[in-house]
Amino acid sequence: MSIRQKVPVVIIGAGPSGSVAAAILKQHDIDCIVLERSTFPRFSIGESLLPACMESLKKANLFDAVNKAGFQFKNGAAFRYQGKYTYFDFTDKYTPGEGTTFQVQRGPFDKLLADEAQKQGVEIRYQHTVTAVDIEPKQPVLSVIDEVGKPYQIQAGFILDASGYGRVLPRLLDLELPSDLSQRKALFTHVTDNITDSLASELNYDRDKITIYVHPDNQTVWYWLIPFSNGVCSVGVVSTPDFFEAYPDDEITALKQLTSEEPHLKQLFKDADFCHMSGTIGGYSANVKHLAGSNYAMLGNAGEFLDPVFSSGVTIAMKSAELATDTLIRQFNGEAVDWQKDYSEPLMVGVDTFRAYVEGWYDGRFQNVVFFENAHPEIKKKISSILAGYAWDISNPYVANPQKRLSTLAEICSS
Repeated sequence: MSIRQKVPVVIIGAGPSGSVAAAILKQHDIDCIVLERSTFPRFSIGESLLPACMESLKKANLFDAVNKAGFQFKNGAAFRYQGKYTYFDFTDKYTPGEGTTFQVQRGPFDKLLADEAQKQGVEIRYQHTVTAVDIEPKQPVLSVIDEVGKPYQIQAGFILDASGYGRVLPRLLDLELPSDLSQRKALFTHVTDNITDSLASELNYDRDKITIYVHPDNQTVWYWLIPFSNGVCSVGVVSTPDFFEAYPDDEITALKQLTSEEPHLKQLFKDADFCHMSGTIGGYSANVKHLAGSNYAMLGNAGEFLDPVFSSGVTIAMKSAELATDTLIRQFNGEAVDWQKDYSEPLMVGVDTFRAYVEGWYDGRFQNVVFFENAHPEIKKKISSILAGYAWDISNPYVANPQKRLSTLAEICSS
């Protein structure tokens, strides 16, 4: 099989991390080709962005397009459990930076980012599937099948894997490791919610925030409710796989039953129309042996995915695109770089911060903090920063030492 083309960088996947990485590289006159196996728009979960994402979009010159697109405004996160209600205002946070963001249906959002990257000069090849990778040569070679089924090879100076749940390089290079987080399953759908302004006011429901519900009888089970600007919302339920065995196999029937078990959701959804697609995803927490080598790096979910509870997935994806391209630009400029120290370790600062709070959510420590009624304003600002996605700000003590700080705070809140 002949090599069709040689290119400085190949990016696998045109999702948020791929589009952000490609746009940043283009700004620095580094040519790249993006190989995307599907066509856009296509469905994906991960629909509630965090304000930190806006900082990444600014660096990629993608922010203005997103800001003008009419997506649902978001300024915080609300939490409900057994009649308790609390929220975090992302504009009232410790770390500087954007304090608002958007809730997006990923089909049009991802397409918007990819289209804008193309307008900046990025080449995206849709329906091109990577089937094999040889990383042994100094410039690795990818085997690809194009949109009409014709195989070809492309040689790259460097590969960025932004394939998300497809996890192309971990799968092809045997880099996958089991996650140390418990395996969970998400059951989800889109709903035409028919929530009137009067009903929202009566029930103290704020469309400008994602709402996280804790199941009234099981604190390890939680719901997300993400409203969009078109009267549709995303609703999902997350628990261990065995929890769902007690519910009908039909996803919509199961979701109707589960949402009726949460009193506030039941009232909100009294006129909802469950007429949209539904789905499940399980075993999504993942890890890898390493995040980068001398001529490749994994971005976002391709490297590690934690849990959807704090909407960290897209934030980690975009931050990884920033860190990887910063390192790659230096390497292409002839600087000596260490991918472990310059990319993997900085990225893991935020990943491990999110991990601490995910673990704390499921073991109850962070729920004690979230629902504590007498929160100290300055501490709440620091926690709000993390929930807003600023999990790399080590000046925040709840980032610099997340496990110890969370445990201490949880103990105070539960005493």
